[in-house]
Amino acid sequence: MKAKYVITIIVLCYLSISTMTMTITYANEQKHSKIITVHEYRKDVTGDGKEETIKLKGIPFEAGSHFLKAVYATVATSTGKTFKLMYEPGYDPKLTFLDVNHDGVKDIFESSATGGSGGMMNYRINSIKGEEQSEIPLPPPLKLQGKFDQAFTASLKIMDTNQTFLINLRSRQKDYVRLGLYQKNGILNEPTELMIDPVAVYKPVKISGKKGYGLLGLQQVSGAYHADRIGTILSTWYYEHGRWQLIKTKWQVGNRS
Repeated sequence: MKAKYVITIIVLCYLSISTMTMTITYANEQKHSKIITVHEYRKDVTGDGKEETIKLKGIPFEAGSHFLKAVYATVATSTGKTFKLMYEPGYDPKLTFLDVNHDGVKDIFESSATGGSGGMMNYRINSIKGEEQSEIPLPPPLKLQGKFDQAFTASLKIMDTNQTFLINLRSRQKDYVRLGLYQKNGILNEPTELMIDPVAVYKPVKISGKKGYGLLGLQQVSGAYHADRIGTILSTWYYEHGRWQLIKTKWQVGNRS
């Protein structure tokens, strides 16, 4: 019986020490997680005619790191109310202020780089009109289908608009033959789809004939491998009646990275 009591005491002591170690480690991590102010802005984002103080803050991944493991903004209103807007971790976050939903009050458009090879960005849009916080969704991704065709060509179809773009790939034929994608006479060895990335970048743009700003989305299309950049689909969107309307699309021929 005594042996059992001794074992129990040892286990309890071990658990107590482990808990203390975890608590100390967590406290040390919190101590070394220094919050930095990336930018400070003065903008009217509530519509009361007075400028709010908006601070974009972050916590570096480690000392000297440019990657922020936590990113957020605080908005202090003239009435003393404070909002906290949470964002995705990333590099070089910034805020842009524009009326995305066209209600007469500037919205908060946040962006930061993910650091990935495809140049992907994080985005979030918030509205605080009348001191009521809400999030405005990003435009939906285009529905795209792309494939290699015979004779060193490819086709890209935008399902949303029923547009089809025919792409000449003859300048890449040596590479494609070497890779076994095509035979020398231009015969495709097997059905192969193009590589279509999600939207990497959104840019605020003025829309002709419309009030205020819309968003321009850039979506990369690649061929045999990701660096084999064939081009980019550009989609222009305008927020109207509570949803994003697709205004136009454009195919832009690209070069390999």
